[in-house]
Amino acid sequence: MTHSEQWYQRALKVTPGGVHSPVRSLKNVDAQPIFFSYGDGAYLHDVDGKSYVDFCLSFGPHILGHCPEVVTRALREQVGKALSFGACHPLEVELSERILQSYPFLQKVRLVNSGTEAVMTAIRTARAFTRKSKIIKFDGCYHGHSDSLLSKAGSGVAALNEASSLGVTPSQVSDTLTATFDDLSEFEALLEKWKGDVAAVLLEPVPANNGLHVPRRKHLQAMMELAHRHQALVIFDEVITGFRLSLSGASGYFDLTPDLVTLGKIIGGGLPLAAVAGRTEILDQLAPLGGAYQAGTLSGNPLATAAGCAILTELAQNPPYQKLELATQDFADELERLVQKFDMRVPRIASMFWLQASEGEAFPPQIGDAQRALYGKIFRKALKVGVYLPPSPYEVGFLSTAHLGRPLEQTLEKLESCLK
Repeated sequence: MTHSEQWYQRALKVTPGGVHSPVRSLKNVDAQPIFFSYGDGAYLHDVDGKSYVDFCLSFGPHILGHCPEVVTRALREQVGKALSFGACHPLEVELSERILQSYPFLQKVRLVNSGTEAVMTAIRTARAFTRKSKIIKFDGCYHGHSDSLLSKAGSGVAALNEASSLGVTPSQVSDTLTATFDDLSEFEALLEKWKGDVAAVLLEPVPANNGLHVPRRKHLQAMMELAHRHQALVIFDEVITGFRLSLSGASGYFDLTPDLVTLGKIIGGGLPLAAVAGRTEILDQLAPLGGAYQAGTLSGNPLATAAGCAILTELAQNPPYQKLELATQDFADELERLVQKFDMRVPRIASMFWLQASEGEAFPPQIGDAQRALYGKIFRKALKVGVYLPPSPYEVGFLSTAHLGRPLEQTLEKLESCLK
């Protein structure tokens, strides 16, 4: 029995399913969890001493690779000063300023601890500002695990949602409406049906939690115009795309200006931290100024904000986006060449890519048993030769600056060999 297997058996005794987040179970790729001991640059190392080129990157935060010196140095400096204050400190102000420098059309930031919490806060703030109750989301887009967003479309565009998780009651999702991302007429019909009741439209500008769906700017702009025509706010969920697509995320990449933006992952430098940013008159609905209550004992944690300030400063001073996008294009082209014999494609944008095993181009993707099994086989073959791909056919992959050069060459060599 390997050390990973031993740790998994111990975990099963103390944790549901042996994991603290479902995708880590590797259930979708017919494998057992791997327990890692450390990461450096483009590589992960497991408790058995095996190394892997990592294309998961903690699901996105590590745009500079694992443990970049600029972040670890900031953490070493901070760890001897304070782990938590439960009070105000300069780093939370500095991080908020850095975020707003990159999103100049927004004026205020509230720091929180997770993407789920950021989206929940954005929705509450939007309802407080508009005094309306309904939220429109899009089928296939994930916005965290708060009760009101764990829903799926009902029977037809006019129907309210039904819960898609046990433990979530119908009343908790009754104010959440779902439309089809690529169907503007359906979206407009939903806005018309609930005219005067929609507080906000919540969307991933680049859906990346259910495969990778790359929209056209014209389509995103049309969605925003429809929302604003019905006096609904537009919330961009940029927990993944923020500081990943560009220094101002998808907003800057597509040159669009939403009313609220949620951020996470990269802004914490690998530590738990997220944020909601918006115009002053909207964010000032939050307590202690406004009547929308939100709080968090560890919000703006000094370790997380130290890491966040370090990585955002580095990204601003040495933007890696052009070279990352070019490298991702080349890598995705070669990867597509290797998997096209399996009728797979590799969509990509900026430094993100997806091994698409789904049938057709529809979003959300339809991945049948055969496609899931195929992806699982590819994942396990890659794992055997030291390549850690996203651990689900629905998850996207990421590149970091640490991948440039030899790690990408090494990966393609390994995959060429194991996928013959």
